[in-house]
Amino acid sequence: MTTFSRRTFLKGAGATLGALAITSVAPVGAVTNSKQGMAVLTAGRWGAMLVEVKEGKIVASRNALPQTVENSLQTTAADQVHTQARVKYPMVRKGYLANPTQPDGQRGNDEFVRVSWEQALKLIHEQHSRIRTKYGAESVFAGSYGWRSSGVLHKAQTLLQRYMSMAGGYSGHLGDYSTGAAQVIMPHVMGSIEVYEQQTTYPIIMELSDVVVMWGINPLNTLKIAWSSTDGAGLEFFNQLKASKKTIIAIDPMRSETIDFFGEQAQWIAPHPNTDVAMMLGIAHTLVTKKQHDQAFLDKYTTGYDKFEQYLLGKSDGVAKSSVWAEAICGVPAKQLDTLAEIFSKNRTMLMAGWGIQRQQYGEQRHWMLVTLAAMLGQIGLPGGGFGLSYHYSNGGNPTRDAGVLPAIAAEISGGSSAGNDWAVSGALKSFPLARIVEALENPGGSYQHNGKSGTFPAIKMIWWAGGANFTHHQDTNRLIRAWQKPELIVISEPYWTAAAKHADIVLPITTSLERNDLTMTGDYSNQHLIPMKQVVEPQFESRNDFDVFADMAELLKAGGRAIYSENKSEMEWLADFYKEAQKSGRQNRVIMPNFSQFWQQNKPIEMKPNAQNAKFVRHSAFRDNPVLNPLGTPSGKIEIYSRTIESYKLSDCPPHPTWLAPTEWVGSAKEGELQLMTAHPAHRLHSQLNYAKLRELYAVADREPIMIHPDDAKTRGIAQGDLVRAYNARGQVLVGAVITDGIKSGSVCIHEGAWPDLDKASGICKNGCCNVLTADIPTSTLANGCAANSSLVKIEKYTGATLPLTAFTPPVGA
Repeated sequence: MTTFSRRTFLKGAGATLGALAITSVAPVGAVTNSKQGMAVLTAGRWGAMLVEVKEGKIVASRNALPQTVENSLQTTAADQVHTQARVKYPMVRKGYLANPTQPDGQRGNDEFVRVSWEQALKLIHEQHSRIRTKYGAESVFAGSYGWRSSGVLHKAQTLLQRYMSMAGGYSGHLGDYSTGAAQVIMPHVMGSIEVYEQQTTYPIIMELSDVVVMWGINPLNTLKIAWSSTDGAGLEFFNQLKASKKTIIAIDPMRSETIDFFGEQAQWIAPHPNTDVAMMLGIAHTLVTKKQHDQAFLDKYTTGYDKFEQYLLGKSDGVAKSSVWAEAICGVPAKQLDTLAEIFSKNRTMLMAGWGIQRQQYGEQRHWMLVTLAAMLGQIGLPGGGFGLSYHYSNGGNPTRDAGVLPAIAAEISGGSSAGNDWAVSGALKSFPLARIVEALENPGGSYQHNGKSGTFPAIKMIWWAGGANFTHHQDTNRLIRAWQKPELIVISEPYWTAAAKHADIVLPITTSLERNDLTMTGDYSNQHLIPMKQVVEPQFESRNDFDVFADMAELLKAGGRAIYSENKSEMEWLADFYKEAQKSGRQNRVIMPNFSQFWQQNKPIEMKPNAQNAKFVRHSAFRDNPVLNPLGTPSGKIEIYSRTIESYKLSDCPPHPTWLAPTEWVGSAKEGELQLMTAHPAHRLHSQLNYAKLRELYAVADREPIMIHPDDAKTRGIAQGDLVRAYNARGQVLVGAVITDGIKSGSVCIHEGAWPDLDKASGICKNGCCNVLTADIPTSTLANGCAANSSLVKIEKYTGATLPLTAFTPPVGA
């Protein structure tokens, strides 16, 4: 009988499982305070934290780095570990346990049965092997996607794919939900993806920008988080920007936390949602007709502007895109658009755009048109001017430090390891656009177009999802639930009873990042700090980390598989090796770092060395200085306002230059009573993470997700502050709490994304207000296939039905 480890990795190929690399709950170097208990340094997406522990339980957490603007998410460590929503033991759905080879359509409606770890992994291995043998490797989807641990070792998605590579390959995904449209269109326009890259730095903006335009961004909200771990520099920059008294223009259908933060300093302009392209076209038209655009820049640094101008002036289609034309679409007065054109052209202007504007139908057009507007102003590549697409996330303007940079564990294992790896390993054998996973389940073998190429969906028979919550980030939840019944096996590795876990066949209890050791760096672009993510408490109940789980699964594939998967290294040995690699790059950058043992004991971050030259970084300055020697990565080497490549694709939903395309569902197509739904990022969560936390007391209305409603729209429907509201359309219905505010454009409502689905079986209503029950599951276009979560219409009414208890965070029957 195989013995399965609970906590740590093997030190040798023939070692007995169970030897603990870390035997004490209190990490070496923890700070003890008689009043606060023991404070352990660790980190998460929301930054470095000191976590206080008493008698083996987390009692509090706080920020570990200097900061001016508070980050509420840093107070949630106790909730993360000790919530009632934890998955405590390996669980198998009762119907699946009775018949594991035939889907019964009961996912989400069944009881669960507790099993041992050995039983759970053996069952997964047997059914995984059966499915792989019968249908082939492409039938196994391991493109698991989500906000996994910020550490370099315990990355659930990577660890899953490492195992699946050993098993013979899998089907994966292309793109992501965050910037699905932008990351495809921007290489055609600018030669790089732009959205995940260093921006012109904060110091340059503070020194040289006259006007800062925040177009659809809410940085006081979204800068609380990072892909690795936030360094807080972005929040501090916007705090300094407020003190600078620069001209701030905020373009957003909602008066966000950021706009409130700036107060009277920020001029708030509220267009109708989905109409950004029309608004920009109106400004661009004014620039041309008043000769305020920079024709010399356009001639030297762009290609295809002449064709775009024909469209802009109405010479190609008979419709001039004037400010008056734009007003009728976006709801912003023509005179205001004319004024914006004058302000932008006469001042050094930085256009900061968010990602939400491209998460719409035809989302590719939003960032393309923004770049075109910036090119017409002629300021791209100038200090303090141009555009930037990552200022609101991961501190994209924070200067890159001279640093010792951590590597990360690889998804694939190379041959010839010390353990004698003679296996042929494969990665993703087939990948398709992530936002079309439901269509892939509905239409196996069906064809699709993506970025000018044709593809076919795999016939998915097994899904293993680790480190993410697709039931909260995918659109049209009821359609997803129906499609989710089709595979023969669904495994979820998860610390919490999310909706995805409740719709699984097998659920494995996974540790939170506070129950294991890891390393991370702050600032996705800056590498400002290297931080130990120390284990704060013991793994709760029977939870285990993903590495151990997949190492055990690798052993079931073949004797010696565990040794190959783990490369004969324990958790701390992996971290020590990662640290040594960071030391090497540190030496190259003249950064002094202590040895690993000292670093781990001292219980403090390593702050990397500032670089004065990097602090002066201006995006695209080299291109502007010499476009011949420093061309962009586009076919022409220039900014492509008109793309012949896209023209060759002949796509009806993505023309070859920025174009206003009216969405299927928007204010202009709304029937009587319909309102535009916005799904903005919440202030006190990271997407769906922390929905169960006590922070919900700061925003929940009657213990439901709030819905922001303009007073005029509320009055006509008899809705008062605090009322329970039913929001609905043909896709579904949700129960939400009314927040009546003039801080939202009339004709629109907002339900923040990330609430866990909690569907009432009798009525079908989502009791927790998950916005994606209402959103349309359509691609942005056949070019990028990004998600279009902000292109939906809904109706609302005061809820007068039966009381429905919230069960989103309650484990299912049997758990």
